[in-house]
Amino acid sequence: MKANVGSTDRSIRIVLGLIIIGWGVMNANWLGAIGLVPLATAFMRWCPAYLPFGISTCKTE
Repeated sequence: MKANVGSTDRSIRIVLGLIIIGWGVMNANWLGAIGLVPLATAFMRWCPAYLPFGISTCKTE
């Protein structure tokens, strides 16, 4: 897998994932588990949704 998530995109995904998980915990709602998706893509530095569109926010080639 070639990295396609840049540093700014990665930071946004981590913050957004933590916010979603926190919201789920605060509301005792299982939908907070959706926050694991942005966290996983941030730590893997690879987003499968970017592939069909050829998007890459990573500056390294």
